[in-house]
Amino acid sequence: MRNTSELPALEAGREDLFDGLRVAVTGGTSGLGLALVRELLSRGARVSFVARTRERVQSVAREHAGAHGVVGDVSSKEDVYPVALQVVGELGGLDVLVNNASDLGPVPLAMLSDTECEDLERAFATNVLGPFRLTKALMGALAASAREGRGAVVLNISSDAAVNPYPGWGAYGASKAALHHLSRIWGEEHAADGVRFLSLDPGDMDTPMHAAAIPDADPATLKRPEQAARELVEAIAAALPSRVPHGAPIRSSRELEGANV
Repeated sequence: MRNTSELPALEAGREDLFDGLRVAVTGGTSGLGLALVRELLSRGARVSFVARTRERVQSVAREHAGAHGVVGDVSSKEDVYPVALQVVGELGGLDVLVNNASDLGPVPLAMLSDTECEDLERAFATNVLGPFRLTKALMGALAASAREGRGAVVLNISSDAAVNPYPGWGAYGASKAALHHLSRIWGEEHAADGVRFLSLDPGDMDTPMHAAAIPDADPATLKRPEQAARELVEAIAAALPSRVPHGAPIRSSRELEGANV
């Protein structure tokens, strides 16, 4: 899979911007999700991360002081509302939600005509319905944060596969395309509430997911998750109201996204 765009170049944020910021990250025990947890903690944020495997959640929580682990599967409707309650209960509210957990679909990658219905359903359950349900469940907390002047941002991790028709990436690409458009609609609907929505492609990274998709890829040619995490956190910073100088125009979600998905 080729990366056709880069995240917008953004100035470094003030370190104190993230002090006490309440952030939830799904898929937070490996790859980009874990890198985001570490980057946010290093900037002083309070982080609640979600993942399916209890042992891994407990291990990451032990290794990262200040991070609260929640065991749950965002693709499961039954898990989403308990996850949302735990996140808000632990953090005392929510300022930023990062929908990062993703499913590739069939592995090894398969043509759409060879994709089992169950594989397509699983990809959509994780990549679309999961973020939809969790964002919906947390919208009240996010809107309250916006009203309090803390700002509220939802970052949905997308991919260039959302717009480029790569053979073999059908389940993943179609589901990411749906998530991207969902993000844009939500952004329009909640602009007046002060809840900002971003849909960004972090680029091809050296992660377990990429290795599962393209086992023979050279890691040296891939972006490190830590670099992508820094870029994404800067995008979040640019969307928070405290980053906007007094009297300066507030950029729309579309402007922040630029050409990225």
